[in-house]
Amino acid sequence: MLKRMFVSPDPGRLRLRGALRAVLGVGPAVTLCGLAGHSLVAAITGGLAALLALFTVLDTTVRDQVLTTALLPVAGFPVLALAAVLHDHPVARGAAFLAVMGLGVYARRWGPRGHSLGVFAFMAFFTAQFLHTLPEQLPELYTATALSLLASSTVRFGLWCYERRLPAVPAPAPVTGSGLARVTTRQAVQAVAGGAVALAAGMLLSEQRWYWAVGATWWVFVNTASRGETLVRGFRRVLGTLIGVPVGLVVVVPLHGAPVPSALLVALGVFGIFYTAAVSYTWMMLSVTVLAGALYGLLGVLDPALLLLRLTETAAGVLAAALAVLLVLPVTTHATTDAWIQRALRCVHACTEEAAARLAGSATADPAPRIAELEALLGRVRLSLAPLVHPLSPLRTRKVRARQVLTLLEACAREVRALASVAADPEASHDARLAAACWRVEASVEALTARDPARRADVPGVPSHVTAAEPALAHLHGLERALAELAAPLRSAPGAPLIGA
Repeated sequence: MLKRMFVSPDPGRLRLRGALRAVLGVGPAVTLCGLAGHSLVAAITGGLAALLALFTVLDTTVRDQVLTTALLPVAGFPVLALAAVLHDHPVARGAAFLAVMGLGVYARRWGPRGHSLGVFAFMAFFTAQFLHTLPEQLPELYTATALSLLASSTVRFGLWCYERRLPAVPAPAPVTGSGLARVTTRQAVQAVAGGAVALAAGMLLSEQRWYWAVGATWWVFVNTASRGETLVRGFRRVLGTLIGVPVGLVVVVPLHGAPVPSALLVALGVFGIFYTAAVSYTWMMLSVTVLAGALYGLLGVLDPALLLLRLTETAAGVLAAALAVLLVLPVTTHATTDAWIQRALRCVHACTEEAAARLAGSATADPAPRIAELEALLGRVRLSLAPLVHPLSPLRTRKVRARQVLTLLEACAREVRALASVAADPEASHDARLAAACWRVEASVEALTARDPARRADVPGVPSHVTAAEPALAHLHGLERALAELAAPLRSAPGAPLIGA
């Protein structure tokens, strides 16, 4: 975990830039609320809104990101009002919270925008419980949220919009289906079921802080698609909170809510959330726990018992989510893994085609968008295979094979990136052998992804007599070798399925 955190590659320093920009976006948002004369509660509400906007709005183009950010209040304000009105009506409040939770998960079927609006709506209800929002506070909270979104958007889309210089990264569409076969539908049902259990358990632990359990259940479901992914994410959430509690006891509690050091700690927590999210959910949860402790300190209610309560509420929420994904319309890890691996392989072929066409002299061929798509798909493959490669996984054979698949897919990506780099050189020459190599790549992908066993052909290998002095051809042969080696782990025995079981 430490190695992943500190030595994980950061191409283009995007994680570092995103984390720094988050601090620069949330800081002015809170400052603007203070200058406007808003209360501490309103400033925290605005700061959380800015953080969510920067963290969850992940559309593929800057224009779409601007539109989604502008729509956040449309999703959040009515939910915030509903939570405030139902503050003193526990039964109706709980039912409304579960309804918002289910709709928020279901909204993922509409892609990144649906995901962002669903998260913002859920967190609006959660924030109302966190800050004990009452109806008379709504005008101030609405104004603070609007000011904060304006401030953070000015930083993100105006002062430091580094995405404008990057190729658009398409968000991988979720595995589709219809009715209860659709993953988002099943997860919405699971989230409501798990949320109901978490709500009941949370109320038993604390009638004041019960919402932490529901929040833990919600966040365990975010960015997961199978029961294995959800269970691993839940384990990491508890582990991150478990580490974060003693850190809070040592670092946050002694501050006694002092404004300046607490604000610096909040900034550090925001940085940690953004910098670690892509590489370690455990470290991200540690940052969230420290951030929450600092906010409670500013509100004057922090003590060691509260941090321990947060840990137990988190464990209850994670357990509720685990029961839901295991017992209610489960989505198997194999089904999800199969789909993502196949899409990654097809994208490898598409990248190769574009690069080869560019080398052949096509003025319109451009492998860069396909490379970006492949990176996004590989991220989904890693997430999907995480349960199988987890250190605590008891399935040793499948763990070894899953690691082989990840290693070889990453080798494919390296060769494709290198091929695209060569193709971008205007001096690169076209070798007539590229066409044959590209055909073998296509045949390999077709053989590896065929659904009907009767249609599966042998994966072509690299001809033994081939020598490749030409850089593009050398990368194509490297890609062929990686695809040929993928046949063994993907075409598995029935007891250990990945693809082809």
